[in-house]
Amino acid sequence: MNLFAIITEALRALHQNRLRTGLTMLGMIIGVAAVVLMLSIGQGARTKINETIAAMGSNLFIVVPGATSSGGFSFGSGTVKTLTINDAYAIAELPSISAASPVTTGNVQLNYAAKNWSTLILGTTPDYFEVGNWKMESGTTFTESDLRSAARVVVLGSVTAKNLFGDEDPVGKTIRITNRPFLVTGVLMAKGQSLTGRDQDDNVFIPITTSERQITGNQFPGSIRYMLVQGKSAEDMDIAEIEITQLLRQRHRIAKSKENDFTVRNLTAIADVATGAAKVMSIVLGAIASVSLLVGGIGIMNIMLVSVTERTREIGIRMAIGANQRAILTQFLLEAMMICIMGGLIGLLLGIGGAWLVSQVTDMLIVITLGMVGLAFLFASAVGIFFGFYPAKKAASLKPVDALRYE
Repeated sequence: MNLFAIITEALRALHQNRLRTGLTMLGMIIGVAAVVLMLSIGQGARTKINETIAAMGSNLFIVVPGATSSGGFSFGSGTVKTLTINDAYAIAELPSISAASPVTTGNVQLNYAAKNWSTLILGTTPDYFEVGNWKMESGTTFTESDLRSAARVVVLGSVTAKNLFGDEDPVGKTIRITNRPFLVTGVLMAKGQSLTGRDQDDNVFIPITTSERQITGNQFPGSIRYMLVQGKSAEDMDIAEIEITQLLRQRHRIAKSKENDFTVRNLTAIADVATGAAKVMSIVLGAIASVSLLVGGIGIMNIMLVSVTERTREIGIRMAIGANQRAILTQFLLEAMMICIMGGLIGLLLGIGGAWLVSQVTDMLIVITLGMVGLAFLFASAVGIFFGFYPAKKAASLKPVDALRYE
């Protein structure tokens, strides 16, 4: 028998037992659909994290003030004012650092015409937008001249701009912050949520000098909430962290026996951990879904064994008229593979449809790639070969005389 004849005979055998073929295929359909759905969810999570990391900027540190304690209780990092604007300027001069931007924060009420909006205000320097990889949707950021003169200028996050101005262009308009007029110089492009889930677009930015003197006030003049620091290269991040620590300990006159009154956090390392966690999640989801394929494969092997038993006499007749063991093996193996491939096609369509439905219902980012589709098909074919080989081998090993005498 040639290959075309073998394929035709395999299709005929599957067609004759349509109900059994369909039920056998069901396990493969569910398995492939589950694999595609789970991998698309995992890939979507990884893509979302990568987008968030890219939006953060590269080679970043965040330096926050140290902790304080009272009565044996620790109140955590940032509860004591130990960092200053001058600390940030000194760090920016380190050889491994490209920029350092101090930040103060507070909550304020904004007003424009009849609209008002409560949001987070950040006092910072012009370097902050470059360090944090912020892009302008319209207008410009404030300048070093604005910083020196403590000018009343403001840059709006996209969410804040939308809530205050709607579809109107905010650039050049005046808003009121705590009843003081501020000129809008620009609007930032949207970034979405941070790794901690905070909306990065619902805020406004003003010069740190303006913030300290006119908006948030400061019980400790010159102190800051935190600073964002950018290293010159990914390779020098460890060196940069050591240099930052040594410089701040020296500036704060901290004895060798004393702990730091600040904390340096490598945001790149934190992002790498988040990426690794998403990758592990993808693998786990894929592994869980693959169990469905394994169960489907076992079902195929069971049905194929039943088919061999039912068609033993037919096998004997074919061998008696000239079919060799290879032809019998190929036919039954092809039957198993066809079940898997047809089930894989239907499962793929169901998986893509399920992924689309999940994205519509939950607003989750779902990513389906060609590699993912290829992997599902490859896995389905491998299951067909693996679980179909034993029944096919059993059919090919039958002796013609014994097979003909089988009732």
